[in-house]
Amino acid sequence: MMDSKPHFIIIGAMKSATSTLQEQLVTQPGIFMTTPKEPNFFSDDDQYEKGLKWYQGLFSEAPENSLLGEASTHYTKLPTYPETLNRLHEYAPDLRLVYIMRHPLDRLVSHYIHEWSMGVIKSDINEAVKEHPELVSYGQYAMQLEPYFERYGADAILPVFFDRLLSEPQKQLERICRHIGYAGSPVWRSEQKASNISSERIRKFPLYNLVVDSQVATWLRRTFIPRGFRDRVKQQFVMQERPVLSDQMQQELKLQFDKDLARLGKWLNVDLNCDNFRELALSRELDWVSVDE
Repeated sequence: MMDSKPHFIIIGAMKSATSTLQEQLVTQPGIFMTTPKEPNFFSDDDQYEKGLKWYQGLFSEAPENSLLGEASTHYTKLPTYPETLNRLHEYAPDLRLVYIMRHPLDRLVSHYIHEWSMGVIKSDINEAVKEHPELVSYGQYAMQLEPYFERYGADAILPVFFDRLLSEPQKQLERICRHIGYAGSPVWRSEQKASNISSERIRKFPLYNLVVDSQVATWLRRTFIPRGFRDRVKQQFVMQERPVLSDQMQQELKLQFDKDLARLGKWLNVDLNCDNFRELALSRELDWVSVDE
C-alpha cells in the first residue's frame, strides 16, 4: 500500500460549500479523495474506534503518486469533538488544511435547515438557537481555527471565503490547489451542480431511502396513490419557506459573531463584522497577516 496519510484536508466549515469544493477536487487528475466524503475519523469516537487500518484503507485505491485528501467538517466542531486535533496532529503533523467561511448568519440558517431535515431539530429557528448552541459555535471561525494555528501554524491553513469561491470559482480553485501542493492545472467544472441544495428542506425519517428515494417506491406512489394525497403528505415533510431569524435574534447573534469576527479580522488585517463580511470577502483576497495574540 502506498503512503496512506492524507496530504490535505478540508476541515470546514459545515454548510460552507465544502461538498462542492470536494467534488471539484475529485475531478482533477492526480487528486484522490475518500469515499465517504466525510469520514470524520479523527473527530467521532465511533469512527476512531475502527482503527487506523480502516482509515488508511480509504486511500487504498488511490493511483500511485496521487495527492490524497478528505473533507470532514466535524474536525472544526468545537466543543462537540474535543479530541479531534490531538488525534489528527499525532497521525498527520504535516497536513495542508483548507477552511471555508460563510457569512455566520447564513451558515447558521443553512445548518438549521440541515438539522431540521435530519429530524435532529424540530423547533422554530429562533427557539433552536437557544436549544442548540452548536448552531452558533460552529460559525465562530476564530474559535474553531485557533487550536489549528497552535498545532499546524498559519501557513498550513488556507482561509477561503464562500462568497468569493462562488463569484470566482476558477481563480479560487487554482489558489486552493497551489496551497495543497497540486502540480497540475486545475479546471473548475461548471457542469457540476452545487452539492447539498435540492433536498435540504425535506425531513428524513426511518426507511426514507427505501420509501422515498428508490425507483420502485417512486413507481408505486405515482401509479397507485392520487397526486392530491401525495402532495398533502409531502407538505408534512417539506419546509415550505426558508426560516427567518427574528430581528431581536439577529441582533443578539451579531453581537456574538462580531466578537469572534473581530479576532478573525485581526489575523487578516481587516476590521471584520457581520455587516461587512460579504463586501470584504468579495472585494479582496483575504489571507493571514498575523495570528499572534
